[in-house]
Amino acid sequence: MQDPSMNLQGLAVGNGLSSYEQNDNSLVYFAYYHGLLGNRLWSSLQTHCCSQSKCNFYDNKDQECVTSLQEVSRIVGNSGLNIYNLYAPCAGGVPGRVRYEKDAVIIHDLGNIFTRLPIKRTWHQALLRSGVRAHMDPPCTNTTAASTYLNNPLVRKALHIPEQLPSWDMCNFLVNLQYRRLYQSMHPQYLKLLAPQKYRILLYNGDVDMACNFMGDEWFVDSLNQKVRQGSRPPGEAGAGAGRALCPAPELSRLGA
Repeated sequence: MQDPSMNLQGLAVGNGLSSYEQNDNSLVYFAYYHGLLGNRLWSSLQTHCCSQSKCNFYDNKDQECVTSLQEVSRIVGNSGLNIYNLYAPCAGGVPGRVRYEKDAVIIHDLGNIFTRLPIKRTWHQALLRSGVRAHMDPPCTNTTAASTYLNNPLVRKALHIPEQLPSWDMCNFLVNLQYRRLYQSMHPQYLKLLAPQKYRILLYNGDVDMACNFMGDEWFVDSLNQKVRQGSRPPGEAGAGAGRALCPAPELSRLGA
């Protein structure tokens, strides 16, 4: 965005993870509002994760809060709900935290939600130290077609992939585990794009996506403190299409499916 030779007019971000903190905090509300969390769990979250009407579901150190968040994480990611489309079937059935296939352990948690839970870090590190073969597979996703095609010798040859390189995987456990995220929030980058360059930015989210839920991105847009050009429009209004549209400023827009 600082390259003057690039004729950048704007950009669109679909289902973006704009802030880990706002994504985690909003996901708990999303899950409760969709009837996924029982009253007992919700009461525990309110008691142990909240203070003075402000809740921290991101990096709370209260042990009771951590225990409750682990249960939320299990419900959202490992109970058989499709994290990418709440109302869609879960391909392969209930994934659980792991499954065993021949001589390998299959991991389904990609490590993008509730990343500060201690059990997530210790579990993956322990698995790495154990020396057990581990593969990573996105939950509720059938990757058979893509894997079969991209591992076909003729396709690999056409793509100029050397024979000595390993087979293609949808996700790689070691790469995922060792990957270091540079940014926990894209807030400074968005502000830099919006002023003084004034690039036009469109953010859009699926309304039943729990991996990068719409509420988290809506909170993120609000945190940018941009002037609202046009408030949310309900479905059916002229030009609103099938979802809601929030237009904070001429340079920044957010859509919900």
